Amino acid sequence: MISLGDAYLVEEYIINRVHELYWKDDINCARTAIICLSELFEINVEPQTIWSAAGLHGAGGYRAQCGLVEGTLMFIGIYLHLLGKTEKEIVSSCYNFAAAFDKSFGSLRCFELRPAGFSENNPPHMCENLTCSGIEFAYQYILEIINR
Repeated sequence: MISLGDAYLVEEYIINRVHELYWKDDINCARTAIICLSELFEINVEPQTIWSAAGLHGAGGYRAQCGLVEGTLMFIGIYLHLLGKTEKEIVSSCYNFAAAFDKSFGSLRCFELRPAGFSENNPPHMCENLTCSGIEFAYQYILEIINR
């Protein structure tokens, strides 16, 4: 795991990395979540996994489940499997993450979380701040899991 030590350094890392992935690489929130979490926890994620999340930004723009949730759930499955957790433990951790995210952010739905909703005139990457908050939330949640 990246020994970023204090929360400020983790927050700054996430802010900078999300900005880079959004504006330089132009990738979605789900892939951004997987990449950031894999870097923070120093886990190699296969390129196919990253590509599998290409349509997971609100179910391909359908405005369903938030890509931050989907990407994090994918990462939790990968990471906890590598830690030797059972499928039952992984499923429980995913359920608990979804419940905690919903409680903290008020929804799991892209349609409800996206600032200013959806419009053809919206600038790209409107969820950048939400993405940073969501990834930091996910990082802290995963730390709690592994420290139990």
